[in-house]
Amino acid sequence: MLPLKNLKTKMPAVLIVTGSLLLGYVAVQYGTMLHEQKRLEREWAAQQERPSPGTVEARSLASDDGLTRLSIPRLNFSAVVVEGTSRRQLLLGPGHMPKTAVPGTPGNSVITGHRDTFFRHIIDLNKGDRILVQRSGNSYAYEVSYKKVVKPTDLWVTQPSSDARLTLLTCYPIYYIGPAPERLVVVARLVHPADAPAKIAASAAVPVSANDPAQHSRKQ
Repeated sequence: MLPLKNLKTKMPAVLIVTGSLLLGYVAVQYGTMLHEQKRLEREWAAQQERPSPGTVEARSLASDDGLTRLSIPRLNFSAVVVEGTSRRQLLLGPGHMPKTAVPGTPGNSVITGHRDTFFRHIIDLNKGDRILVQRSGNSYAYEVSYKKVVKPTDLWVTQPSSDARLTLLTCYPIYYIGPAPERLVVVARLVHPADAPAKIAASAAVPVSANDPAQHSRKQ
């Protein structure tokens, strides 16, 4: 066992090395996130040439892994949504919860994201704010109805609904250190008719520049 004097002498060096390793880990994770978002953006752009819902070809693609682009104009936010909510998937982008409605269709479409990266600023959303969903060449607008802090056991937020709604879900408090004890829920309802989609042009997603890479070491 090192004498106390030697331990105190070496402590600054240990802290510097530890800090450097943590910063390196964060940088790698954040770089991977941006790289994957660019790759997903290219895939999403290619999918925008697919036929509109309702056509025979579109119905045959109903079970595919078509990508969704989620944009929040007031927050200057845009990201491609991945299918699934595993730890790895949520490192790449917001995740669409399996077995919930496909974004842009009737029902409750649930999308979850890390509070320290993609969904860091959804707490700033207010009633009436618009959320844009773009998928398979179609564009749908949602309007925020309310936001609410719930317990992790409040599973009603992910249950099916009779209306067309979008539910954004992340851990709360946003700046809590360690596993957050609550969940922040933002519920928005479709205001652009789902049966009259507007054609959109494929454009580059805005990088998640509002997110501080130094915050990425915290987990959702």
